[in-house]
Amino acid sequence: MALYLLYESSSGYALFQAQGLDEIGQNTEAVRNSVVDLNRFGKVVQLTAFQPFESAIDGLNQCNSVSEGLMTDELRSFVELNLPKVKEGKKSKFSLGVAEPKLGSHISETTKITCQSGEFVLELLRGVRLHFDKFIKDLKPGDLEKAQLGLAHSYSRAKVKFNVNRVDNMVIQAIFLLDTLDKDINSFSMRVREWYSWHFPELVKIVNDNYLYARVAKLIEDKSKLSEDHVPALTEILGDEDKAKEIVEAGKASMGQDLTPVDLINVQLFAQRVMDLAEYRKNLYDYLVTKMNDIAPNLASLIGEVVGARLISHAGSLTNLAKCPSSTLQILGAEKALFRALKTRGNTPKYGLIFHSSFIGRASAKNKGRMARYLANKCSIASRIDCFAERGSTVFGEKLQEQVEERLEFYDKGVAPRKNIDVMKSAIETTQNKDVEMEEAPPVEASTKKSKKKKVKPEDTPVAATNGDASEDDAKSEKKKKKEKRKMEQEQDHGAEKTNGVNGDVAEKDGTSKKKKKKNKDEGAAASETKKKKKSRE
Repeated sequence: MALYLLYESSSGYALFQAQGLDEIGQNTEAVRNSVVDLNRFGKVVQLTAFQPFESAIDGLNQCNSVSEGLMTDELRSFVELNLPKVKEGKKSKFSLGVAEPKLGSHISETTKITCQSGEFVLELLRGVRLHFDKFIKDLKPGDLEKAQLGLAHSYSRAKVKFNVNRVDNMVIQAIFLLDTLDKDINSFSMRVREWYSWHFPELVKIVNDNYLYARVAKLIEDKSKLSEDHVPALTEILGDEDKAKEIVEAGKASMGQDLTPVDLINVQLFAQRVMDLAEYRKNLYDYLVTKMNDIAPNLASLIGEVVGARLISHAGSLTNLAKCPSSTLQILGAEKALFRALKTRGNTPKYGLIFHSSFIGRASAKNKGRMARYLANKCSIASRIDCFAERGSTVFGEKLQEQVEERLEFYDKGVAPRKNIDVMKSAIETTQNKDVEMEEAPPVEASTKKSKKKKVKPEDTPVAATNGDASEDDAKSEKKKKKEKRKMEQEQDHGAEKTNGVNGDVAEKDGTSKKKKKKNKDEGAAASETKKKKKSRE
């Protein structure tokens, strides 16, 4: 069976035919040895056809489709034109060697051409890649390298821009920075405590919080200058007047040594730096909360913003987290303990990062494993909804949180929780109602605007009133229009008659008198005829 090789280069598609494979043999080691020598390899593999790309954009599109395992129309026409035609109902007497197995399966499905991609084919394609510039004569030295560099830049740029994960990279960076800031602030605060304790050792026992300690140290500076005037400022920082008075009293009888003004300035500067870091940490936490509510609202409402962000960062992206089964999500972050348990044949860990959730802390010792398994199940559902839903909402996350609360009550008190089907149905109904409300709201505003605009013209009011009705209402509106036009004409005629004044009234009186005379004449004629008839009968 003849073997053809499809090679996707940076400059275009190339088709090679491998002949005399028996001379080399089907052994991959023999192929590796023969690939290096061009004279030996050129006798076996020969160029059949080459189709360059039309432009750099076309090359990028072809590269994207090949990486996804799809065959484009250009590739299909190139393959069908240059390969021998296969009769219907018969097997092909050749096979096509492809580097990508997905692309080969797609080609075989669409064109019925048998494709193969094994180690033998890959070694042959490696030789083609090595000597590609020798096979194509029109290529100048350096052209292939330029094409490869340009295509690599455009492909990587497109991959960076095309981010399916909905900018969850910002969440990953924020949670990493938040963890490092916690460590740094903790270590720096301990350094401030140790440094300032040489001057004022009693302050450590009075003020326990690191941030408040740095603020108090910045305010006091020299303990010998402490007085009752500092009490209001200290109470504003600490929120407790008793503690402020205690600090003032301790400063008067302190056992610490005196520091030079230069040392005090350095302590104050370092305390100010710790305060700035603590304030930046608060701002970063607020930023993380807003980003998590935008990217994964259901996961954030279920397990919290910080734990959800840690899960996303550990998985790599929201898509990777959505692909994880609940059993993997349950022990995410406890990989070392898992492999240690597998190696020593001990007990595997029950939870990983989700241990920081408040639900597991509230569960009893014997139910912590059950609670972790149940919570991981709900977290996997929430992450999949956040990843693949078109519109983000917290409805499903709130319902899942209610389910976890009910499961906690079931473990503690034995209260039976609701079924998952009923909860999901109620969540879907609420989301559908919200969508309907969102869809119905804009048309109402538009109709009100139209009615406001059309109130200026009185003739168009019936049209505005029947704007949303059926065709029957439209016909009624047309009839109303005609009636109104008639009324307008009658009013105009009536106004014209009024302008005529007395002449019009006289004319009307003359007309009525003439009518009365005609009626009297008719009645007299009828009476004379009846009299004549009676006389003739007699």
